[in-house]
Amino acid sequence: MDLSNLKPAEGSKQSSFRKGRGHGSGNGKTAGYGHKGQKARSGAPRPGFEGGQMPLYRRLPKRGFNNRNRKEFVGINVSTLDKRFEDGAVVDVKALLDMKIIKETLDGVKILGNGEINKKLTVKVNAYSEAAKQKIEAAGGTCEVL
Repeated sequence: MDLSNLKPAEGSKQSSFRKGRGHGSGNGKTAGYGHKGQKARSGAPRPGFEGGQMPLYRRLPKRGFNNRNRKEFVGINVSTLDKRFEDGAVVDVKALLDMKIIKETLDGVKILGNGEINKKLTVKVNAYSEAAKQKIEAAGGTCEVL
């Protein structure tokens, strides 16, 4: 390595393009803002301003309450567990991901009670519906909450 091979680190150097520095630069005089008008001047309106018309973000309805702390679970029915797992298997989030029953966990996994289950499974997930818990335990399995 010598001085002729030195280069700045990737992303460390800003663009050398200088806007509004003479017509020879190809972006001189009006510097891409066109001639006159509100948008050519300093203090141009904020993004979303529609010239005094009620802006779109105020025209659209905002209804209800959006809980920012909401937990979003991936739902799986007991019928899916019955089809995909062998008798006596341990069902946890990792097993569900490995068998590609779920793609992502979001905030957790919840077992739902749709369908029937006849296999004795040990299920370890974040949440259960009442019906799912009853069906798993009736089949001889156990439900553990993570």
